[in-house]
Formats: sequence, C-alpha cells, structure tokens
Amino acid sequence: MSETLFHFDKRVRRIAKKNRKLARGHTNFIDGTGVIRQRPTRKLTALPIRGLMIIAFCFFAFKGLLIAHQGVVQYEDRLDLLAAGSIFEQGAAWVMQVDPVAMWFAGLLSAIV
Repeated sequence: MSETLFHFDKRVRRIAKKNRKLARGHTNFIDGTGVIRQRPTRKLTALPIRGLMIIAFCFFAFKGLLIAHQGVVQYEDRLDLLAAGSIFEQGAAWVMQVDPVAMWFAGLLSAIV
C-alpha cells in the first residue's frame, strides 16, 4: 500500500512541477499522434555563466601568451608606457597587469611560443 502511495505522490509532484513551468510560459505543438501538447519555454538565465567563464579563460590565456612571447620585463615596460597615458590607457594598464593566473598560462605557453 505504501509503495502505491509513493508512486502516486511522485506523479503528483511531477505534474505540479510541470504546471509551474507551464505557468511561466509555454508553446503549443502537435505530437506524432496528432494531439496538441504544451511544452514549457526554457527560462533564460540573466547572467550566462558559461559564456563569462569562457571569456575570462580566453582573456587570461591571451595575457599569458603576451607574457610568454615578450618576456616579463618587456611586458612590464610596455605596461609602464601604457600607464603614463590617458585615463583609458591607465585603466587598460591596470587590467593587463601581471597576475598569477596569467603567469601560469605564460608558463604553459612558453614551451609552444
């Protein structure tokens, strides 16, 4: 008896979950048997975490590539020249400063470059 009640409760929870999703928005479609069904629309996240992580990875890899190619001393000399410029150039120099993550990438990429 309790197993039957467990399956019933599980089905009720699944239907309630689907109804909550349908309340946020849905699209209608006709399935293979000709029945009109409703599919919940996917909720888009406000902040695409995966995309931001890919951008951050590429940014640090680019900094590491520059450091590996130019060397730390020449890279810092170029940053000093950039820091002596306008407010935008100073901001770019602050963003492009040498950090541990970029140095780690530089260590990995130094064998390739």
